[in-house]
Amino acid sequence: MTTSAAPPGTATVPPPEQPSILLDTAFLRLWTGATASGLATWALPFVLGLAVVDRTLSATELGLLLAARTVGFLAAVPVAGVLADRYSRRGVVLWSGLAAGAAAPVIALGVDRSVLLMAAGAALAGAGQGACRPAYQALTAEVVGPDRRQQANAAMTLAVRGTILTGPSLAALLAVFLHTRTLLLGIGLLWLVSACVPGRGARRANARPEQDQVAAASFAAQFGEGVREARRHPWFLAGLGALTAVIATGYSATGVVLPTVSRDDYGSQAVLAGAVTAYTAGALLGALLIARWHPRSAGWVALTGLALYGLAPLSLLMPVPAAVVLAAYAVAGIGIELFNVPWFTAAQREVAPDKLARVSSLDFLLSYGLAPVGLAVIAPAVAAFGAEPVLLGCAVVCFAAPALAALAPGARTFSRSPSHGR
Repeated sequence: MTTSAAPPGTATVPPPEQPSILLDTAFLRLWTGATASGLATWALPFVLGLAVVDRTLSATELGLLLAARTVGFLAAVPVAGVLADRYSRRGVVLWSGLAAGAAAPVIALGVDRSVLLMAAGAALAGAGQGACRPAYQALTAEVVGPDRRQQANAAMTLAVRGTILTGPSLAALLAVFLHTRTLLLGIGLLWLVSACVPGRGARRANARPEQDQVAAASFAAQFGEGVREARRHPWFLAGLGALTAVIATGYSATGVVLPTVSRDDYGSQAVLAGAVTAYTAGALLGALLIARWHPRSAGWVALTGLALYGLAPLSLLMPVPAAVVLAAYAVAGIGIELFNVPWFTAAQREVAPDKLARVSSLDFLLSYGLAPVGLAVIAPAVAAFGAEPVLLGCAVVCFAAPALAALAPGARTFSRSPSHGR
């Protein structure tokens, strides 16, 4: 017979605290590769922006290159999701990193010579970036055990936010001494690190033999399997809808309006820079918090965090002290990581392992893919109706969409099992 309590007078010994996930060699290799890819992804538009400052590129040409990168990203994400589920996820990481790395010298070769060549390189870079995202997400589930995935996902996002916070100063410093072409080649080296450093994940027992994959169903049918898997999880569809709505409205509105509010209402771009920094710092804090916190109602906590982004457009509605705007962005940053880390962890736990990359690609395709659509709509709406009603409408969407998603079955714990997390 077992007992549920220690004998009287006996001290209860707490379970030993697990060492940092970064001490796990397999995860450290994966984390290093993902960090390199995140830094390279962030660095490309920043370096191209520096080229506009020194008049190597025009603003119109910059827009063309960023659009080409977005097209490459959107085209590659669903393809990579299928490939990463049918073949080696490590192989998809390798080839996507090599493709993005090869794009860097192509872009560098086109500087001052051919914008079309640079656009082709930017599209290839976007394809590599898009292809690695679902593969890295699925590979994390192979490398890290279920009990440590939340800590692993928090470590991943800490790396990304850290590069965003410190990267601009480093890139600006390097630009003083190095030409744009050299910086672009440095981005290519980062992609090589992303391609080559991560190790293999655990072999999937349900993976098909490679020779059978050739005769498998068409790409559309295989991607459709991922969509059907996503539909098995109502909480996932509801959360993805909320995330897409927040990005397409809140992110887009503040991206369009914040620069003009900073200039016109506060007399400089200091509030713009401060808000971006506060958001990133808040995200770092949020990632540190959620790395150790395992709330019972993880889904509701995550959706509440997502709704906090509504404070960002709301802070731009009225003339308030600059400190209020910065505080709103910091809270929004905390909230976005309170959402992101449990969201990724739940997908890795709940989704069928042989369909995880495709479900992840659907996530990235909708949440990030519709962001340019939001930007395209928000700017004309601000011109037609003014900033205030647009910001108010976007704030309402940011608050309402997660609240509605919280009503979906399984949303409380991000699980099909009602008892999970209790």
